[in-house]
Amino acid sequence: MDTRHAPLLHIGLTGGIGCGKTTVANMFAALGASIVDTDLIAHSMTVPGGPAMAAIGAAFGERYITPDGALDRAAMRALVFSDPAAKVRLEGILHPLIRAAAEAEAAAARGSYVIFVVPLLIESGSWQGRVARVLAIDCSEATQISRVMARNGLQEAQVKAIMAAQFTRQQRLAAAADVIVNDDGIAALAPQVEALHQVYMAISARMAGIPMQRL
Repeated sequence: MDTRHAPLLHIGLTGGIGCGKTTVANMFAALGASIVDTDLIAHSMTVPGGPAMAAIGAAFGERYITPDGALDRAAMRALVFSDPAAKVRLEGILHPLIRAAAEAEAAAARGSYVIFVVPLLIESGSWQGRVARVLAIDCSEATQISRVMARNGLQEAQVKAIMAAQFTRQQRLAAAADVIVNDDGIAALAPQVEALHQVYMAISARMAGIPMQRL
């Protein structure tokens, strides 16, 4: 009989642009969670010599490659916003690589539980089935816009266009088992993160006592 125990609890953390996903993930990391950030993984795929660059160059041409061999993010961003087919082609290259890298990081994780930071978790259609719970970081749309304008130097119309390409706040909240509200700064985040950490630790403790054949 297989007496292996259950793997680490997997949480999917998501939220719209400017909601504070990285800030919250870092707070969970400080409490002992292992963080797998798919944005960081995606970036690593498209640096000079990155594993996605040959396929991107072949699919889109050299105009989307910087002189040092990285992805020209501004040019690609403009293309995929204007051409849905190009977006699908890019995702077809990146998503399998990101998924494999994320799974490898999770398999090597040594934290109390694993949090996958996936901005488009709800939109993807596949990530929800790969995590036990979805955690949405929520804030008002006005807060999103002001944060992204200050952080990225974008105009309000540009931020709204990015938001329009994502699922709505209501759709994310409807899909979430857990919600952290991030309208009022770090001091207001800390007790929310701590409370959910205790929930996740309790679930992890129960999982640790359940043999695999009983799951």
